[in-house]
Amino acid sequence: MGRADAVRPRVVCCAIPIHRPSGKVMIITSRKRPGQWVLPKGGWENGETLEQAAAREALEEAGVRGTITRYVTTFPSDQTIFHVYEMDVSSVDDQWMEGHERTREWVDLAEAYKRVQWKDELGQALLLCSINPKR
Repeated sequence: MGRADAVRPRVVCCAIPIHRPSGKVMIITSRKRPGQWVLPKGGWENGETLEQAAAREALEEAGVRGTITRYVTTFPSDQTIFHVYEMDVSSVDDQWMEGHERTREWVDLAEAYKRVQWKDELGQALLLCSINPKR
């Protein structure tokens, strides 16, 4: 449950980390729901662009570095405005900020969709991803 004094709607930025040569996407385990998989995402902070926030979340939560290459979509709701971007990954850190709290895995798009579809906006974002041949 969110803080009573929190600004609503909350702005959340998400990265879809992509390894284009293999066509794979990195997914991570959720901290709030162990056993569930998600994409790196989190709150936008003043002083950064939405793209910078998505890249920061990818580094903190998945330990990946790269370039935000494409805006994917925005999902607005009363509680959250959810912005999604693709990130072309250039390197993967062996140790990262949330590495002791999360597992990460490179998977193909179909497997990523299967694992994250429990959270509708993540599944929808993957369907709109540029590596989805069916989009």
